Parts: sequence; structure tokens; C-alpha cells
Amino acid sequence: MNKHICIHGHFYQPPRENPWLEEIEFQDSAYPYHDWNEKITAECYAPNTAARILDSENRIIEITNIYAKISFNFGPTLLSWMEKYKPEVYQAILDADKLSMVNFSGHGSAIAQAYNHMIMPLANKRDKYTQVKWGIKDFEKRFNRYPEGIWLPETAVDIDTLEVLSSLGIKFTVLSQRQAERVKRTGETESWIDATEEKIDSTLNYLCHLPSGQSINIFFYNGQIAQEVSFGNLLKDGEGFAERLLSAFDHDNDHPQIVHIATDGETFGHHHRFGDMALSYCLHHIESGNRARITNYGEYLDKHPPAHIVEIINNSSWSCVHGVERWRDNCGCNSGANPEWDQEWRKPLREAMDWLRDRIVPVFRSEASKYFEDPWHVRNEYIEIILDRSQNNIGSFLKKYAVRELSRHEMIRALKILEMQRNAMLMYTSCGWFFDDLSGIETIQIMQYALITMQYAEDLQKLSLNPEYLKFLQNVQNNTSDNTLEIYKMFVESARSDLLRVGIHYCISSLFEEYSEDTKIFCYTSKGEKYNKIGVEKLRLATGKVIITSDITLDAKNLCFAALYLGDQNINGGVKEFTGEHEFSIMQDEIKDAFEDSITETIRCMDKYFKDNIYSILHLFKDEQRKILDQLTELTYDEIDSSYRRIYKNNYATMNTFHGLQIKLPKPFFVATEYILNEDIKQLFNAEPLDVDRLGKLINEAEKWNITIDTTTLSYVVSSWLNRIMNKINKQPADLQLFDMIDKTLEIVKPLSLSLDLWKVQNNCFSLWNDCCGMIKDKAEKGDSFANSWIENFLKLGSYLNVKV
Repeated sequence: MNKHICIHGHFYQPPRENPWLEEIEFQDSAYPYHDWNEKITAECYAPNTAARILDSENRIIEITNIYAKISFNFGPTLLSWMEKYKPEVYQAILDADKLSMVNFSGHGSAIAQAYNHMIMPLANKRDKYTQVKWGIKDFEKRFNRYPEGIWLPETAVDIDTLEVLSSLGIKFTVLSQRQAERVKRTGETESWIDATEEKIDSTLNYLCHLPSGQSINIFFYNGQIAQEVSFGNLLKDGEGFAERLLSAFDHDNDHPQIVHIATDGETFGHHHRFGDMALSYCLHHIESGNRARITNYGEYLDKHPPAHIVEIINNSSWSCVHGVERWRDNCGCNSGANPEWDQEWRKPLREAMDWLRDRIVPVFRSEASKYFEDPWHVRNEYIEIILDRSQNNIGSFLKKYAVRELSRHEMIRALKILEMQRNAMLMYTSCGWFFDDLSGIETIQIMQYALITMQYAEDLQKLSLNPEYLKFLQNVQNNTSDNTLEIYKMFVESARSDLLRVGIHYCISSLFEEYSEDTKIFCYTSKGEKYNKIGVEKLRLATGKVIITSDITLDAKNLCFAALYLGDQNINGGVKEFTGEHEFSIMQDEIKDAFEDSITETIRCMDKYFKDNIYSILHLFKDEQRKILDQLTELTYDEIDSSYRRIYKNNYATMNTFHGLQIKLPKPFFVATEYILNEDIKQLFNAEPLDVDRLGKLINEAEKWNITIDTTTLSYVVSSWLNRIMNKINKQPADLQLFDMIDKTLEIVKPLSLSLDLWKVQNNCFSLWNDCCGMIKDKAEKGDSFANSWIENFLKLGSYLNVKV
């Protein structure tokens, strides 16, 4: 078959980790999820590992791992997060690549990506090389093979970037049609044909000859169809999607053709709800009808070498009609959300980053040359540590590349030098310039990378670069009413941390949780000693000492502390560097004695020993602040619950009188009833087993009093309960009571029209039937009454879950 179809998904999120913690802190804009990575994983990355194919009655007839059938790349920084926090999704992606090698003649569907989504034409030559080298090394570690292709961030390209790709053994990349300059047939002396303004034939693949004598293959995706997928209605109907792809073939020509598109992978489920299902049905429709062969770029290139030569437009991209101006100037490209805003801030921000990058080069050279023979080569290889930050691996790396055996102090400095360079590249992550305003979370993120870069330079050579950096930004007119420097101070400088601040976090949070002797606090290890905590619920004192060690640079600080909790939000912690056992023992004893005497004396004593080094809950990291505030308000919630419950129970007869006379409930009664019924319904789903009869009574009560049930929260609670019960059924498939419980519960909550997340439940249901159907059907056919009853229950469950059995 000469008709081939390939769909490429560029799956990527900008790194969102606090640079000082290497962890993502709570992001309010992603509610009800903890952060945007978690939200988009739930909406897109996970669903595509088990995408549904539906029949005409919208019942699931097949579940498939989409990644095994398309071409895809994942941002390395996103995969590193997913490996840690969503390992089942991460593994499904790796498994899909292995399966795709079976499907596509030994060619895996995964391709690499330039490491942290830097706009390559705007990068200097060293950064270009490191970005590609890191992207390849990251890919090899995860997919256990060398990548055939690589995705260029925003498909932004220039000849120098292609030279780097080719020199590192990359066979192909993917660009948009408008990035082609001119083409001609291979081996012919005919003149070049103009290919600008998207005139290039996207059904062919091309070879690009480079000035060095190297070459690289390029696929130019169909821009019109990709646009319809991303911003049109093409994903509303999987069959229509398939027919649109098939319509792009030249049906009068029988030469090999590939119709292919490339788009953000988040299109399939996040930007377009159920986009994953449209994609899965599209591929199913094409394959089942034998309309074309589904392929990936590696397989197609292997079977159909290019017959045409192409030249590209330098400094071009897929998302900026002005080339790459979107990432360095006010070119007019924006998200469209705020059409009256301008992006004048982009240019000074780019200038600030370029100045900082170049300013730290002499710092890097002078410091790194003390420990490494070839510092830039060591930077290229530093990905080995980024991928494995165990102390053994760090030691092996430094032993391999250092000019001599390093002392611990020298190891710390060497790692700080390399971390300075890592963050100097992270600060060029493209999303920082992509959106509408300097106050956006993506731009805040890259400025945080810039600040930690300057912090490392300060540690290494006592340089104060921040004031000069801010000169580039101080005259920027922000689109919002906030002053640019105020934004920087509020969101960038406030995030700055060091070993002392981690010690403060340990000191205060230890009042509310138990730490083992060695405890991880984000990317730090705390080792507590001589810890002592005394007091009661709303009056506590903790004293001790702790060694805080960075898992990134191995830098460490020995601290002593005292923390005092006086109830509510009244928390004070004193932290300072440990100066000796004798002084520490005196301090610990004196503060403890003062606590047993009076609070006033305790505070005076803490002031004496810690002076200006007194801190509060404001100095905790965000997630811990929320966690502690939740603990502090728990008692208040209990009191509120008790009060409302008394009002509800003690006045139930009176409320019935109002109801009987058809008089509206007084507001205090109504509010108490609304709270209690919602809370009791929610709590029922946390009990084992669920009291189905009481659930029905509570829902009837809510209807009686005209109470609005919080369906948003209840949808989440019921979905979680269904997942737990389905997991039990998978482990105990013979327990028919579990089937019955689901049946009765879903029937009772049906009138509430809950928006249930059935994705995992449906997966388990589908998997269970596939595992058991053969054996169960055999028994049923032989007259086994239990088997017949099991099938009857399972069919009913499948009906509720829209799974066709």
C-alpha cells in the first residue's frame, strides 16, 4: 500500500518545579489538582494510554494505547516528573514505544526532544549542542535505544541547529510547511522550485544538505489539517477526522505518499475533551477499513528514502509567523486572551537572560578549569547526574571527569558550577516568552531560574549580579497594574531559598509532624539530633539540632533551633548555625526550663539566643503552609460540625412543622441541614462497607428540604469509591456482593447526574472481562449457576459503565 498516515503528538509541559526545591508547589490555577502537570496527566497523558473506541451506542468496544499507534515525543523534564509521580502512566508510555517497534518494522514511535524546550535558533552554539546531547541521553535512558528523530521546540530551526542534529546522528526532524524555502528533485540539475507560503508537498519526505557536507531528513507536516485539529472542530468526530486525513492524498497518483500532521499532544484530551477518543476511533476507522497504512516517521523513511532536496527558511517556527520573534520581541503574536495587551516586556527579558548567560561564562571557565580539563565537555555529560542524583553516581561522575581526586569542599563547588549552567539553560525555556504578560507563571518560572543562576555565581565568586539583571527589567511597562519590580520581588525573590531556610522549614514543621532521624525535605536530606518536643495540643515547644544537606550540590549546614507553638497561627521558630555542643546544651536547657515556667520567659529566652533569626509560618514552603493550616483549622471544623449537628437534631421536629405548613426553613436551620447532609453523604463513601440504605435516605432527606447537593465534590468522592470497589472486584472476582453494591449505589445516585470519572473503573472492568471471560463462559455453558449469575451481574455492571461485553 502506497498510502500512509502518521499523526505526531508533541507532549510537553514547561518545567514547573521550584528551582530551589526541585518540586512543584501547589498551583491554585490547577484546582482541584495539586498542579498543572497532575491536571493535564489526568485529562490527557493518562487517557491516551487507554483510549476508548466506542460503538454506535457509545459503548466501549476496545481500549488501546494510542502512543503505540502514533509518532510522539515527550519533554524530558515532563517525563522526569511523570516517572516520579505517575509511574503507571510513565511505564505505559515506555511500553507503547516497545509495542510500536513491533507494529512499525522495528522503528519506535518515540522521538527525542531538545532538552528543556529552548528556542534553538536563539541559542548560542554551545547551548544548542548541550540541549540536543541532553535530549538524546535522556531519551536513551528512558527508551533504551538511540533516537532516530528529534523534536525541535516550537519547530524553531536554523541551519546551525540542523548541523548539530546531524553531527549527533539524528536522522530526521519535523517542521511546518511554511518553514520550507525551496525544493528540487534529487539528482537533477533543474532549477529550484519556490516552496514558501506552504507550497511544499507535505505528502513527500525531503533531504536537506548542510554546508558541512552532512545532511538530514525533514518531514513537513500538513499545516491545514493540523490547524483544524488544534483550533477547529475536527476532533468532535473520529470518523470525520479519518476522512479528512484520507482526503489529503493525491488519489490520481500511485507513488508512495504520507499524510501526516503534528500538533501539541495536549490537544487530545486537555485542549479538546475526549480528543483522545476521537484520535483512537480515527485510527481504528482507517485500519479496520484498510484505507491506508498507519506508520511512523522512522518506518516510512526506512521504506521510502527521499527523492527530493529541500532548503529551509532560517529562524522559522510553527507558532510565530514572524519567525522566532515571539521569543524576543513584541511581534504581535499572543494567546489571544488579552488582545489589548502588548508584549514589549519580551525584548528586555531576552536581553537580561542573554546578559546573564554571557556574564557567567567567565565564572564557569575560571572555576570549572580548577577541577575539569574540558569544562564544556563536562557540562555536556552532566546529564548523567541529572538523571541519577544518588551520591554513588555523583562520586563516580566526578571521579571520571575531575583532573584529580576532589575534597568534599571541592566537590560541592564543582557541582554548584554545573548547576549554575543547568539553570542558565532552564531560564531559556520557551514558554517564558510565549504568553501575554511578564506576570504569567511561565515567565515567573524562568526568572526564578535566572535568580538561582545568579545565586550560584554569588556563592562561587561573591558576585552580586541581581541589581544589574533588574536594570533590564526596571523600565518594562507591565500590562497589569503591578510594577515589574514588585512582581519580581513578590514571586521571584520570595521563592529564593538556601540551607538555612530549609532548616527553618524543618524547625517549624517538626511541631506538627514526626521526622525520622534522616528525612527528605524536597531535594534536601535532614538529619536531626537531640530533638526534644514537650507540651500539649495548643502549647508546644521543640528544640534540637539538624544537619541540612543538599542532594543536588552536597552542600550542608549544621543548625540548632527552637520552635514554639501558642495555638491558632501563633508559631515562632528560632534557627541559627550550630556553634558547639556546650552552647547548644545550655540553650536547650534554658529554653526548656523557661517553657515550664512561663510563655513570656520562653519568648524572651528565644530572643536572647536567636536575636533576629526568629521565623514564622510565613517562612514555610507553600505545601507545608497549607498542610499545617489544615491541621490548625481541623479543630475549628470539628466545632462547626458539632454546632450544625446540634441545630439539625435538636430542631428537626420544628423543621418538620415548617415543612408540613409549606413554609420556607429559616436560614440558620437550612444552612445547618445543608452542611450536615452533604457531609454525611460524603462520609458514607469513606466507610467500609458503604451503607447503601442510609445513602438513599440521606438523598431523600436532601430532596425533602430542597437542599443542593455539592455534586462537584460528590462526583470526585463517588469516583474514588468506585475505583476502590473495582480494585476489590479484580482481587475478589467471585464476590457478587461487590457487584450488587455498585449496582444499588449507582442506581441511587443516578438522579443527581454526577460527572463521574470512570476512566480507571472502565479500564479495570474491560481488563477483568478479558481475563475471565473464557473460563466463566465455559462454566456457564455447562450449566454452572454461579457462572451464569456472575455473567448477569457483570453485564449489568458493563451497562452502567458503558462497557460492551
